[in-house]
Amino acid sequence: MRVYLDDEREAPAGWVRVHWPDEAIALLESGEVEVLSLDHDLGDDERGTGYDVLLWIEEAVATRGFRPPQLRVHTANPAARRRMLQAVAAIERRAARR
Repeated sequence: MRVYLDDEREAPAGWVRVHWPDEAIALLESGEVEVLSLDHDLGDDERGTGYDVLLWIEEAVATRGFRPPQLRVHTANPAARRRMLQAVAAIERRAARR
């Protein structure tokens, strides 16, 4: 399954769109996500951001041996994009050590 986290953009054909981090995390926990593409700003920071999903993935990799899907970032927020790409790189390094 390919999952697209975004509050405004429509998902590309063949992708499952979710609006909130908890929805993305629930699908990740199913073990069926092959690719995950993340927006950062989702319209309600109290409900979370795309970065929060990356933090969950990083912790799951470190503590449970979670195998992350291919990760993509499609946010238009330049500062958040840099931070999210750094998180993706950290996740990939940690996962490679397992």
